[in-house]
Amino acid sequence: MKYLYIDTSSSFLYTAIVEDDKVLSEIKEEFEQSLSKMALPRIVSMFEENNLKPIDIDKIIVVNGPGSFTGIRIGLTIAKVYAWSLDIPITTILSLEAMAVSSSKVGFHVPILNARRGYVFTAIYDSSCNVILKPCHIPLTELQEKLEGIGDYELISNDEFEDIKTNSYEPNFLKIVNKFKDKKKINPHLVNPEYLKLTEAEEKKHDQ
Repeated sequence: MKYLYIDTSSSFLYTAIVEDDKVLSEIKEEFEQSLSKMALPRIVSMFEENNLKPIDIDKIIVVNGPGSFTGIRIGLTIAKVYAWSLDIPITTILSLEAMAVSSSKVGFHVPILNARRGYVFTAIYDSSCNVILKPCHIPLTELQEKLEGIGDYELISNDEFEDIKTNSYEPNFLKIVNKFKDKKKINPHLVNPEYLKLTEAEEKKHDQ
């Protein structure tokens, strides 16, 4: 079984082709503003390097948020069109789940993304990646309160925070795919972003 993993929820392109228990090809590259232009060509390059055709993929696993609104849409568009046009099974996972699963540390895993204005996207998972705090959009101060007395934990992030020490996120594609490869497939037309908050335009409309 061959799996294609796609995560464009940040300024990074995290993507890989995994076959059974082997990573055939992977990309961990930051593109900043050029992500929309480079994501698809770089994914295509993985297929070419391995002499694979798009139809050779058995399932697509795509991150549908939270994170960059624009970045999320890039990955979802590629994955949805791919899955629909070739009738390939597709499923979604959260960026927070991928971050937690990739960790090799002992204790609680706390992925954290900077949502600006003092807020974060976060969740808390135990060492077996069971959910302790559901993925949410909350003030950073509230997360810190929830972590008081919880025991050993690590904050995982590639974002910067003042006065907070985090461990860098380095996706482990094999662990991610093995964890979610059997997750129920979704109709490509029903694959939607999971922002965990309103967009700025929606927030302004809501406040009017």
